[in-house]
Amino acid sequence: MNSLFLLGYFYSSCILLLLVHQASSWGPLDPTKSFISLPFNRSYYHIQKPYDVPENQRYSFKNGVHRLWVFATDKPHTITSQTKPRTEIAIQGYNYSSGVWQFEGHAYVPYGTSGVCIMQVFGADPPHATTAMIRVYNGSLTYYQESVLVSSIYNQWFRLNVIHDVDAKKVRVYIDGFLKLEAQGRGGSSHAFKCGVYAQNNDSYYMESRWKNIKILKKCD
Repeated sequence: MNSLFLLGYFYSSCILLLLVHQASSWGPLDPTKSFISLPFNRSYYHIQKPYDVPENQRYSFKNGVHRLWVFATDKPHTITSQTKPRTEIAIQGYNYSSGVWQFEGHAYVPYGTSGVCIMQVFGADPPHATTAMIRVYNGSLTYYQESVLVSSIYNQWFRLNVIHDVDAKKVRVYIDGFLKLEAQGRGGSSHAFKCGVYAQNNDSYYMESRWKNIKILKKCD
């Protein structure tokens, strides 16, 4: 009887340890592990904004926070563009065509902003223009319009990590360290990251997002 009791106790202890280990593995992760953070300052981005207004009427940078806003009635970013209005931080100098790259940033979307892309991986095979888009619709953070990543995102800071593995044709999206989505890539010969506000379908009249702690990272070879 004693041996059976000890055997049962042993197995119960093992199961408990396994559950504790699993519970710890369910916590937030650091998606930047094994990545190198690259230099990032104003020389590595420019602001795409309605072509007929000064930059300071659609973008500000104060106390480490980028604030970008646009109106549904605004012009596109170039005279010849047929796209909808946008004010975006467009990363330059880190265009890529292979390897594993990552965008990290803390984002904030004020109440009322809707029908807008707040982050994109630009570049894809036709007929697509982008490999990934993170959008906001009525307070929900979505991947394009296909998947809801977070159901209620307004008026709170959150950390967004988007990893693009070009060769494996995979995109992973993390919110606050939790993997929310793994999606197929869309091909393309050149890619770049953007964040801000870019009007989509059913856009609100006023759109705004704020960003801080933006990083561009590349996986170690």
